[in-house]
Amino acid sequence: MNAILTARRFVDAINDHDIDALYELMAGGHRFIDGMGMEVAGREAMKRGWIGYFKIVPDYLIEIVETFDDADTVVFLGWASGTYTGDGTLKKENFWKTPAAWRAVVEDGKVTEWQVYADNEPIRQMMRREGAL
Repeated sequence: MNAILTARRFVDAINDHDIDALYELMAGGHRFIDGMGMEVAGREAMKRGWIGYFKIVPDYLIEIVETFDDADTVVFLGWASGTYTGDGTLKKENFWKTPAAWRAVVEDGKVTEWQVYADNEPIRQMMRREGAL
């Protein structure tokens, strides 16, 4: 499976909030790097991370506008959006959308690294307002 197809399947699993598919697409030594440079290592830790993130942003969505690749590295440009919820209630005023980029490193059909480049401040403001930060 080529790198673009694997990375695209990863995005589809994120958009479907399919934890099992994400887990299967992550390499054992998977690394996740968020927009603030924080790292999470290992697919077990990231499985827990995705479960937690989908609880606080249950409608998280990645929209891909452009794709670039170089061998085992794929870069997507587009938009990230979702609605922050601290209590499970989706409130219209907690919806956010921001330009974003994602970089995937793929080896042997698995995502070894997933890095997000996005402005986290919109969701962080909502979290501060609701006392979650």
